[in-house]
Amino acid sequence: MSVPQVARKIATAIPGPKSQALEEEHKQYVSAGVGQLMPVFAESASGATITDVDGNRFIDLASGIAVTGVGNCAPEVVKAVQDEVAKLTHTNFATTPYANYIEVCKKLAEHTPGDFAKKSVLVNSGAEAVENAIKIARKYTGRSAVVVMENAFHGRTNLTMAMTTKSMPYKQGFGAFAPDIYRVPFSYPLRDGFGSDGAAAAKAAAAKIELLVGHENVAAIIAEPVQGEGGFIVPAPGFLSGLADWAHEHDVLYISDEIQAGFCRTGKWFACEYDGVTPDLITTAKALGGGMPIAAVTGRAEIMDSVQAGGIGGTYGGNPVSCASALAAVKLMEDKGLPARAAHIGELADAALKPLVDELDTVAEVRGLGAMIGIEFVKPGSLEPNKELVGRIAKRTVQEGLIVLTCGINGNVIRLLPTLTITDEEFGEALDVLKEIITEESAK
Repeated sequence: MSVPQVARKIATAIPGPKSQALEEEHKQYVSAGVGQLMPVFAESASGATITDVDGNRFIDLASGIAVTGVGNCAPEVVKAVQDEVAKLTHTNFATTPYANYIEVCKKLAEHTPGDFAKKSVLVNSGAEAVENAIKIARKYTGRSAVVVMENAFHGRTNLTMAMTTKSMPYKQGFGAFAPDIYRVPFSYPLRDGFGSDGAAAAKAAAAKIELLVGHENVAAIIAEPVQGEGGFIVPAPGFLSGLADWAHEHDVLYISDEIQAGFCRTGKWFACEYDGVTPDLITTAKALGGGMPIAAVTGRAEIMDSVQAGGIGGTYGGNPVSCASALAAVKLMEDKGLPARAAHIGELADAALKPLVDELDTVAEVRGLGAMIGIEFVKPGSLEPNKELVGRIAKRTVQEGLIVLTCGINGNVIRLLPTLTITDEEFGEALDVLKEIITEESAK
C-alpha cells in the first residue's frame, strides 16, 4: 500500500490476537443469526476513527450505519449522556413524563419539512418507527393497503420484513409475512429505462398502484429518498415529488423513510427536500441519537392525533438518556453546520471517485447525495452485477485500515457513510486508500 498511514495505524495482523480470541467467544455465545461483517472488535472510538482491541486504528466510513454522524464519542454527546444518566435513567414517558422528550419533539418539528403544526412519537429503532408510521396512517385514513418501493429496506420485524425487498438474509425462512403490502418500481436511473426522467418513472409507478390495488384502498406510500440497503440509489428528479403529488390527489399519505438519509447526511437536513417533497409523516432514527438508540415518527398534527391514547408508544421509547444524547447531537448539527459539511464531503468524494467510471470498466456509477456515497461495480463490458469484486474490495479495505460497508440487492455496491465531522485530511487518506484498492482489485 503506497498511501502513508496518518489517521490509520495498522499495528498487528488483521485480525489481531485479541480480536481472534474474542471471535472464538463470539462463535460460542452469540447467535450466528446476528452476523459479523468485520473480523476486528472495537475498543474505543473518537471522531472519525475506531481503535480495535489490538491497537489498530481504522478510518470509519460506516458511522455505525449512519448513526454517529456527529462523530464517534463526540464530547458534547458524551457529557450530555453522563449528566442525564446521573439524574434519570428511566421512568417511561407515559407513566411519569420528563421535559427532554418534549424538547426532542420540538426539535423534530423545527427541522422536518413543512410549515404546519407537527407532533411526534419517540420510539427505539428505525423498524419500530416504520411500524408506528403505518399504524398511524391506517388509523387516520381508515384504509389498510401500503405501497412500498422495489429495492426497499424498512426493517426486520414482521411488518417491515414484508415491506423489505431483499429476501436473503432479511426474510429467508421467516414467513408468513404481513399482508396488504404492494410493491412498485423505484426510480433507478442506471438501470430502469427511464434514466433522468423521474416524472415518467413516477407515472409508471402510479399506474402500477392502480393496477395492483387501486388508490381508494391505499393508506400510504412509503419511500426512502435515497435507498439504503437497496444500493444507495438516488432517484431521478421528479420521481419522489411525482409520487407525493399522486398520493395527495387521492388522499393517500406520503411517508418519507429518512432513517438512514436524514439529519444532515445528504447535505440537507432531510433528503426529501432535494425533490421538494413535504411528507405527511417522516420516520427518523440512526443519526438522531448521536450514538444512543432513539427513533421517531413526526407528522402533521391532525394525523398524529388521530390515534387513541395508548395506541402508540412503548416502555423504552424516548428514554431520557437517549433524549439527552439526541438534543446534544442536534445542537452539534446546528452549531457546526453539518448539512453544509456533508455537502462538502460529497464534493470531495465525487472529485476522487467519479473519474473511476471512465478509468475502470468495473465501475458503473459513483452516486449519492452529500456524505451518502455509493459505488456500483459490474463485470467488464456489461451491467451485470459484480458481487465477487465487491467482496474482495471490502476484505482488502479492513486490512488497510478502513471500515466500509456493502449494499445493493445484488451485493455489488460499496457504500460510504463517513462521520460528518471527518477532516479533509482523514477523508483524503481514506479515499486514496480506497482508490488504490479498487484499481488493484479491478485489474485481477
